[in-house]
Amino acid sequence: MYLTKETKAEIFAKHGGKAENTGSAEGQIALFTHRITHLTEHLKKNRHDYNTERSLVLLVGKRRSLLDYLKKKEINRYREIIKELGIRK
Repeated sequence: MYLTKETKAEIFAKHGGKAENTGSAEGQIALFTHRITHLTEHLKKNRHDYNTERSLVLLVGKRRSLLDYLKKKEINRYREIIKELGIRK
């Protein structure tokens, strides 16, 4: 499995402040980004996996919604997470 408890805790600790802070927008965006890169690599090998493609599109939409929320609430946190994760807009 590509996403273990330890990996999740590490992502939330790095971006969310604490490993227990799973509700932070930055932590969720970082987790979504990790999952998106994994699914993208999977789709490069399995071009006709349409269920995964749909899941990827939905996940990108969720991440976009969180980024829009963060941009509306606190622009500095938005800019910081974009720069940290290398997400382009």
